[in-house]
Amino acid sequence: MDNLPLTTMAGAAASSLEGGGRVVDTYKKALTTAASVAAYAMLVRSMARELLPEELRAAVRWGAAFVRARLGAGDKERHTIVIRRHLDAGYNENHLFEAARAYLATKIDPTAMRRLCLARTRYKEPDGSSSWSTLLCMDDGGSTTDTFDGVEFKWTSIETGGDEGKKGKGHRAPPRETLELSFDAEHTEAALERYVPFIMSTAEQLQRRDRALKIFMNEGRSWHGINHHHPATFDTLAMDPVLKQAVTDDLDRFLKRKEYYRRIGKAWKRGYLLFGPPGTGKSSLVAAMANYLRFNLYDLDLSEVRLNSALQRLLIAMPNKSILVIEDIDCCFDAKSREDRTMPVPADDGSSSDDDVPEDMAHHPGPRQQQTITLSGLLNFIDGLWSTSGEERIIIFTTNYKDRLDPALLRPGRMDMHIYMGHCCWEAFKTLAVNYHLVDDHALFPEIQELLAAVEVKVTPAEVSEMLLRSEDADVALRVLTEFLQDKRSK
Repeated sequence: MDNLPLTTMAGAAASSLEGGGRVVDTYKKALTTAASVAAYAMLVRSMARELLPEELRAAVRWGAAFVRARLGAGDKERHTIVIRRHLDAGYNENHLFEAARAYLATKIDPTAMRRLCLARTRYKEPDGSSSWSTLLCMDDGGSTTDTFDGVEFKWTSIETGGDEGKKGKGHRAPPRETLELSFDAEHTEAALERYVPFIMSTAEQLQRRDRALKIFMNEGRSWHGINHHHPATFDTLAMDPVLKQAVTDDLDRFLKRKEYYRRIGKAWKRGYLLFGPPGTGKSSLVAAMANYLRFNLYDLDLSEVRLNSALQRLLIAMPNKSILVIEDIDCCFDAKSREDRTMPVPADDGSSSDDDVPEDMAHHPGPRQQQTITLSGLLNFIDGLWSTSGEERIIIFTTNYKDRLDPALLRPGRMDMHIYMGHCCWEAFKTLAVNYHLVDDHALFPEIQELLAAVEVKVTPAEVSEMLLRSEDADVALRVLTEFLQDKRSK
């Protein structure tokens, strides 16, 4: 009997130890399971980043944020980025402030805000000229929200009074303007690495859209530009609709491929060769591309350039986001097939300089001076070492006779897209009829369509345009065009 309590106590201790062991085992299993779940979660997250497109991931983030908001996740920590208009005590402009204000002007709903500020902003172009734009912006205390990649960002405009005395006794400095960007703390990375760069990129596109385009011509050793008001657009361009869509798709794809070109180790540029008979709209297509991209044009006259070094100097001076045009490349002295040449052309190794030649001779070759610019010098800029001297550039060559070009110009990687501008087809005519007379149907259309389809009738869009200009009356103009096409067929 005396031993019974001891036995009972020993049994209880053993039972307690056994229970403790089970608890430890359960805890270990729980930790193992949690680690496995965490590993699987990291794996799934990594696979999602690699396999799912950014648009789908943004939709998932937006859905998760919406669910959290509906379930009432509670107050979250908020971060705020302050964007001041001026830096360094007001001596330097903050370009991010102007970009944000231009971007927000596209997001503001004038009917939803009681107070708005109307502003005119001046942009300076790379060539030193200026352009103006008018935009709406928030007044002091105004706020608006913007959603990007499923994340909500709040913008607030704040003005603080200037310090008295800084401008002299009795004068007050102008108010300090700031924009505050607020968001949940968990989205700080998205705000700094994606949202702010997106704002800068969008503002730059808006600036290009609103600015006056220019066309530059080489005179001597530099470019001189004037405003370019060519009205051609892809909507008014008389060319095959399928080809027109292919060109716009190619331009859009080019603009979006900055990182792609960097990843594959190629210069961010695109080359187009426009060829076809005279009057088929090659120059109009160039103007339409410039208006579509909002890029300035640089019309290079090779007869004004004597040395390869001078050519390099001109091409390096071109800014990014520009279009280089060399018209009638087949007429250039060094662009004809090298196999057909009987006389060698002296080459410039790049070491010679225009500084060694008198100013009146450097850019106006005469009997005493032979032009030594070579096709190799031009090709070196297109896809050689000098091709990386700029980025986001378009290079366009035009020619009436593609078969006369040196095969080196046609090699893949130099002129990426060859565009044939042919004779006027039915679809091109319909575009011209709408452009000139706002007519999309007429009793003479079937006959005109039949005439344009005839093998023996070859007319250019320029010829059709000339006939349509003969009268402001659509009936008379279409009758004149029909008679012109009939004469073409009878010949």
